Amino acid sequence: MSDPVPPRGEIVVDLAAVRHNVRVLKDVVAGAAPVQLMVVVKADGYGHGMVEVAGAARAAGADWLGVATIDEALALRAAGDRGPLLCWLSAPGDDFAAAVAADVEVTAYSRAELEEIAAVGGARVQLKVDTGLSRGGAPRALWQDLFAVASDLEREGRITVTGIWSHLAASDEPDHPANDAQEDAFRDALSLAASAGLEPGVTHLANSAAAILRPSARFDLVRCGIAAYGLDPAPGASPAIGLRPAMTVRARLVMSKEIAAGDGVSYGHTWRAEEDTTVGLVPAGYGEGVPRAAGNAAEAWVDGVRRPVRGRVCMDQLVVDLGGELPPPGTEVVLFGPGDRGEPTAQDWAEAVDTINYEIVTRIGGRLVRRHVDSDATPGGHAR
Repeated sequence: MSDPVPPRGEIVVDLAAVRHNVRVLKDVVAGAAPVQLMVVVKADGYGHGMVEVAGAARAAGADWLGVATIDEALALRAAGDRGPLLCWLSAPGDDFAAAVAADVEVTAYSRAELEEIAAVGGARVQLKVDTGLSRGGAPRALWQDLFAVASDLEREGRITVTGIWSHLAASDEPDHPANDAQEDAFRDALSLAASAGLEPGVTHLANSAAAILRPSARFDLVRCGIAAYGLDPAPGASPAIGLRPAMTVRARLVMSKEIAAGDGVSYGHTWRAEEDTTVGLVPAGYGEGVPRAAGNAAEAWVDGVRRPVRGRVCMDQLVVDLGGELPPPGTEVVLFGPGDRGEPTAQDWAEAVDTINYEIVTRIGGRLVRRHVDSDATPGGHAR
């Protein structure tokens, strides 16, 4: 990027990449039977900016948007989104009335939750069943009761059941036995629901990895989160389908300096120079969501070269080894980006700190400015 970096650094999100990824994913799931695409924009769009990503996803043809909380759904409505929208993580006392008034579809896991939603009246409800993740959703022993209660409430005109869904535990491992077991369980749930008289408009099980790797799990709709942001949901297993990472995180060098062989760097001196070298100070640390574990593990891109992070990552800053060079203050530093210039990617950082690319992009922020650009239009963008 040739545009100037703000003094403390920034997160740059290319909305053209989001649109591209959504179109790619729609092509992947297109087949003999129509499959709808939900783009998941929870957690502020996985750190990319919920409202902006939602707009790009809709522009590229996303049929649905998905969020975790009612507050997230209401924020999308307040920003002008009017398309199909599902939220799935409510707590007792949540404002279901506001969700219903905003035409947001909500999710119920239990009889108690169903009755709380039904008390509002007029809700469009999807039912989530636990097929083996052992997280949210009705346990198998309670499916029949959940479906019976939902059917009764629907006949009374208090709710409309619009969907039934579940979530996979190991879709990023295509050969994991849980995938077959969960898909079989989900089909059992759909049979039970039909026996109870329910006719949901959509059934869905597949997340990003399953949408790409497991056609049998696509049902009526797939929920794509990380893949919509251009990151691989199943590293080592996914085919190359042309996804483009949308996020670049960059800053500027504050200073560069010489250090001597034997000098320790950062707290605890967990790294010492084996020979005379130079180091650079980057004004981003775990206060910006840079993983502390990246010390002595990850790399940053400085002045066209990958440079190792040396010593512990601090709250406000980190240090990179410049290998004897002294680039001036203000030199661009890229922590991670698409990788097309040779810079590290979010996946590289994930592997360096033994986590997943989801966490790398979602946690980044703090004092960094987020800026959205459109590489299909003109350089630049708007900061927020």
